Amino acid sequence: MSQILQQSINDLVSENFIRASVLYYMGVKFYDYKTETLKEVCLANGLNAESVIKSMELIVDEKPSTQAQLKAYPAELLVEYLKHSHYLFVKKRLPYMGQLIDSIGEVNFRYKSLSEDLKSIFPLFVEDFIHHIYEEEDTLFSYINNLSAFLNNSYSVSKIYQIMEKFSVKDFALDHEVHENEMDGFRKFTNNYQYCDEADLQIKVLYKELERFERDLLLHAKVENEILFPKAMHLERLAKLKFYENSKNILKLQIFMGRKIM
Repeated sequence: MSQILQQSINDLVSENFIRASVLYYMGVKFYDYKTETLKEVCLANGLNAESVIKSMELIVDEKPSTQAQLKAYPAELLVEYLKHSHYLFVKKRLPYMGQLIDSIGEVNFRYKSLSEDLKSIFPLFVEDFIHHIYEEEDTLFSYINNLSAFLNNSYSVSKIYQIMEKFSVKDFALDHEVHENEMDGFRKFTNNYQYCDEADLQIKVLYKELERFERDLLLHAKVENEILFPKAMHLERLAKLKFYENSKNILKLQIFMGRKIM
């Protein structure tokens, strides 16, 4: 432990770019401390050195839950899992990348123009991304939860009829294909996140974070396409069957009551 405490922040981040995010979530911007050691930074910011080191050692590049585990989730629990992923994207990952971009100062001449363009483009991407995921939560996720509630007798027949007339899982799935890789533009813009040896450490950290974010979004989309949508389609079929059965029973009751009155 004493060895890592004596390393400079610059060296620690250079060894593993993801350490920059660990420091960020603890309130430390790595580029503000280039020559200072981890011990000095912890003392300056009132951080427990042992906790910081453990957090750095636990970096596993945020591997997601296995698909086998997620397949065992009921649809409504899978929705909560995906909503939590949205929360992490919006509240942690996007602010961190935005901060990395905004704080880029003097860089190698090869990246000067690119860094200026990123400062203009990234806020627009964030706005569009947040709009997209909140729309997904308000429509698709809400629809799935309503289907589940109806099957559990917690949602009225008239209301489920109205929303099934308005929405369909198939339409959501087709629309999802259009938005599948929101990071495609950044990948092309940064030449597949490749940088030259002369690139500044901050550029290297940023490229790594953009690449990780794209990978996580693709995994997120895969969970939706391969697990959520099939489960949602099954729920929709069950809800339609239940609705038709209820409709037939109501019709039979009406006929019976009509005969009784006569």
